[in-house]
Amino acid sequence: MPSMPTVVFDLDGTLVDTAPDLMAGLNHVLAIDGIEPVHYDDMTFLVGQGARAMIERGFALRGRPLAEERLGALLDIFIRHYLDDMPGKSQPYAGVVRSLETLKAEGFRLAVCTNKLEKLALPLLKGLKLDTYFDAIAGGDTFPVRKPDAAHVLKTIERAGGEAAASVMVGDSVNDILAAQNAGIPAIAVPFGYSDVPVERLNPTRIIGHFDELTPHLVRSLLAH
Repeated sequence: MPSMPTVVFDLDGTLVDTAPDLMAGLNHVLAIDGIEPVHYDDMTFLVGQGARAMIERGFALRGRPLAEERLGALLDIFIRHYLDDMPGKSQPYAGVVRSLETLKAEGFRLAVCTNKLEKLALPLLKGLKLDTYFDAIAGGDTFPVRKPDAAHVLKTIERAGGEAAASVMVGDSVNDILAAQNAGIPAIAVPFGYSDVPVERLNPTRIIGHFDELTPHLVRSLLAH
């Protein structure tokens, strides 16, 4: 094997259940324009492309037009509101910390590759005391590209000191699985996130129902094949 394995994680809907705080922030800006709030069932449509896209989709979901200049103003309001309450009610999914500790103890490199803005991803992970596990944390604005572009994942791996040939991606949605496939690395899908379709339809390399399944043995076996 070229180097110690690198495991790259998506953030929202994969490592951390951020839905309560994302909804609260989005509903805050929707209410400013008198728009009906969104609900948890809407999250699979709203989440995955960052805060700007989430606001756009929130307006679209309610059939309301949104001018570009208004979007910029609402994005600033969302970011301030989201940061003020961070980490809020967001929590790591069951088994995440144990899995990270096990992988790290084996010498694996760990990284986060998210379409969330870096200035939102970093304080969230720090607030949850997860940031110290990762060799690299890349947001949706860290590089000129973002998932599902392969370069977002590949540059994250490089920043973590790893190699693509010894890396896997863990995610919950089409952007994560496509990014891994585009980068030519194994894709591990979790079914408890915010995908708008069953993750089986995304053709990941493997599906895990709990982070207890994300073991060093699993990662090595996927890389061996």
